[in-house]
Amino acid sequence: MAGAHQPPDNVAAHAAESDHPELHSVDPLVFFRCGGASVDRVKHSDGAPAARRFRVRKPGPRRSGARGEDTGLDRADQPPGAPGGPGRWTSSAKSGVGTALSGTSRVWFTLSHGILNEIYFPRIDTACVRDLGLIVTGPGGYFAEEKRDARSETRMLEAGVPAFRLVNTALDGRWRIEKTVLAHPRGPVLLQEVVFTLQQGEPADHRLFALLAPHLVNAGADNTGWVDDYKGTPMLFARGTDGVSLALACSAPWRARSVGYVGASDGWQTLSRSGALNPAWRRAENGNIALAGEIDLAEAPGGRFLLALGFGERPEEAAHHALAGLQRGFAEARDAYVEGWRNWQAGLLPLDGVAGSEPTAYRTSTAVLASHQTIEFPGAAIASLSIPWGFHKGDEDLGGYHLVWPRDLVETAGGFLAAGATAEAKAILGYLQAIQEADGHWSQNVWLDGTPYWNGVQMDECAFPILLADMLRREGALTERELARFAPMVRRAAGFILRNGPVTGQDRWEEDAGYSPFTLAVEIAALLAAADILDLSGGAEEARWLRETADTWNDEVERWTFAEGTAICGQLGLGGYYVRIAPADAADAASPLDGYVPVKNRPPGDDARKAALLISPDALALVRFGLRAADDPRIVDTVKAIDAVLKAELPQGPVWYRYNDDGYGEHADGAPFDGTGIGRAWPLLTGERAHYELAAGRPDAAKALLATLERSAGEGGLLPEQVWDADDVPERELFRGRPSGSAMPLVWAHSEHIKLLRSLRDGRVFDLPPQPVRRYQVDKIASPVRCWRFNQKRRALPAGKGLRLELPAAATVHWTLDDWGTIRDDATTETPFGLHVLDLPTVSAPPGTKIRFTFRWRDPERWEGADFLVTVDGETGVAAGHAVRGAK
Repeated sequence: MAGAHQPPDNVAAHAAESDHPELHSVDPLVFFRCGGASVDRVKHSDGAPAARRFRVRKPGPRRSGARGEDTGLDRADQPPGAPGGPGRWTSSAKSGVGTALSGTSRVWFTLSHGILNEIYFPRIDTACVRDLGLIVTGPGGYFAEEKRDARSETRMLEAGVPAFRLVNTALDGRWRIEKTVLAHPRGPVLLQEVVFTLQQGEPADHRLFALLAPHLVNAGADNTGWVDDYKGTPMLFARGTDGVSLALACSAPWRARSVGYVGASDGWQTLSRSGALNPAWRRAENGNIALAGEIDLAEAPGGRFLLALGFGERPEEAAHHALAGLQRGFAEARDAYVEGWRNWQAGLLPLDGVAGSEPTAYRTSTAVLASHQTIEFPGAAIASLSIPWGFHKGDEDLGGYHLVWPRDLVETAGGFLAAGATAEAKAILGYLQAIQEADGHWSQNVWLDGTPYWNGVQMDECAFPILLADMLRREGALTERELARFAPMVRRAAGFILRNGPVTGQDRWEEDAGYSPFTLAVEIAALLAAADILDLSGGAEEARWLRETADTWNDEVERWTFAEGTAICGQLGLGGYYVRIAPADAADAASPLDGYVPVKNRPPGDDARKAALLISPDALALVRFGLRAADDPRIVDTVKAIDAVLKAELPQGPVWYRYNDDGYGEHADGAPFDGTGIGRAWPLLTGERAHYELAAGRPDAAKALLATLERSAGEGGLLPEQVWDADDVPERELFRGRPSGSAMPLVWAHSEHIKLLRSLRDGRVFDLPPQPVRRYQVDKIASPVRCWRFNQKRRALPAGKGLRLELPAAATVHWTLDDWGTIRDDATTETPFGLHVLDLPTVSAPPGTKIRFTFRWRDPERWEGADFLVTVDGETGVAAGHAVRGAK
């Protein structure tokens, strides 16, 4: 068994709960309280935890009625087992996610294993419920839980409308539960219309119970629950320490109600032991609690009844919303909910069925994108309404994907724009402008209000918003006035990249620092896009510096990231390949490719890998963002290496790994990721590969990969972050080619799916920026200089190139070309973006020339205290990406 209902001293039961995603009926929670760092998506961060996002409120004096007053209960009437077992969240394998498209609902819900899982209120980044399901008891000690003891089927009411019909049929055939689930558009209440049908046995001998595990807010600990009435309507109540309450009401009478501590006295425990609730247990304080109520089926005609779960700041508010939901009735809520979604879907491009796509796949993806937004913060969208390996996470783990990642957010905007939802894409750009930091960068990830969660710096996340602004401009979605509004954002972001790139503090997997082909491609494309925008805004000189920097970095991509002569090259007969990432230039290293990468999520002592031997599909970004042609021999060889090392042939087709020796995934036996593991295959990368195939002029291959991507979806058509790639492990619900225990749905993957549909319809890569294609593939622009900076301490300079020193502050450069025989002192010049630059006249310096230099800083005046050396070598200085064109 699992979760909230196993006694804490039952070691075997606890092991089962940790190991089995489906067995989460016991303790509610895994804490993703607002703030902190964990090992999720990139699983590592350099930053410290942020503070909790909600003000902690100490419990106030008890009051009467729905306010939760303890009306004189004796100690004997208090449930035992306080404060309850440790909290756990639930399986990340969602079969449905949804919300009402209205500003008055403020409720987001998830489904898995036939029941409601995490429910979020009042914001999409604050979970308030672990799960809400039903239990059936009967004669002879019969006890069955719908999420464990039934076959579940989940489907949308109609394509693109994320209200769901669930049918749970008992494995023994004794009963069937049919539910329709949606969030009320008129207020913060979640509705379930339920029909219970007994297919075997006597109705009088069977009883039905609702079991609710509150987690207010983002935590299972410190919850208080009680039994009370509101305006004469019996309800179950709970509140947390952060000023949020809930109330559960039923259209049929409650025969009994009870509150208890998880693992000791909660409803699951009492029902499994005795078949009945203990109505004397009316209040449980400051712990991991569960609420339970028996539904009077005799007063539910045809077994039909309505459950209403209301939310509010105070218990009275929550109860009011629950009661109003009952009184308005389900039909009104359903009709308004469906109408809102139908109207939104009707405004999108008709990409249904493009390239043989599954009939409902497109509308599922668009609904997923829209369900992860919030009206309170226009343009904000979280990465996923799921918690990777949530059944294994507790209050001490502050992770989860209900955060905003700027990279994922721009990918989401691209999905919206590809679907024709221009307003949503523009709103995202506006949100990004609002959460940009003062120095021009975006934090690694943030809560909805922009408060940083992790504090890493990822240069691709600083560049993506520029590409979004440019894409909207090129699509004609920004007026001249709107473009002028976003120009300062673009200028600050471009300046940050210029000053701090091209090295990134973390790659797109949020793990390692250095030169990443993916990050380089995004940075360079963004600098060129920013130059176009600033040209239109009167910033010609700024634009010139951006293009010059982009040119210099583009010329160096191969030196930084293209490995030759490795064992992999020998095994596969390759001239070379682009690596996953290489460490930054160091004065004592001949090349970044000679360095080692500390691979995250590996066991202690087994994390160092030589950069030249790490391969990733990330290199295909050089094509996706226009820096290199799909048929460039270096790209072609890299694709061969990627397929040889990283391709998994699964029942649905080929799916790729992030990189070799990845540790972010389940262990070999299927045990959940716990800081180490084995990286599994990512369907997202199949979508990216399809875009590469389209760019290479192979649309049929792209269509086949589209089918693979769609066949990677789980129940309900949701795309997972990862799929299981090994033999089946049924006891852990892991099946080859099916979703693993990581996040599902992954909004990024659904965005890639929509963009792929649009790309296949148009016959070209939808989000390909044109500037790098024109500048580097058509015009073949090369830079006359090579740069030296403190995060880019090059040791060699190609003959015929100038050496540009780029410094963070004003200085006098003390330098020589003849071992200090002749000395010059030249002052740097400040650029428009705050760099201080000096070009040394080295174009005519012969190979072997040693360029030595140091700095005397001006403010405060001091010497650097170290000399630096760059040697002119015999290279031609022609960018490798240009020199090999046609050399097949």
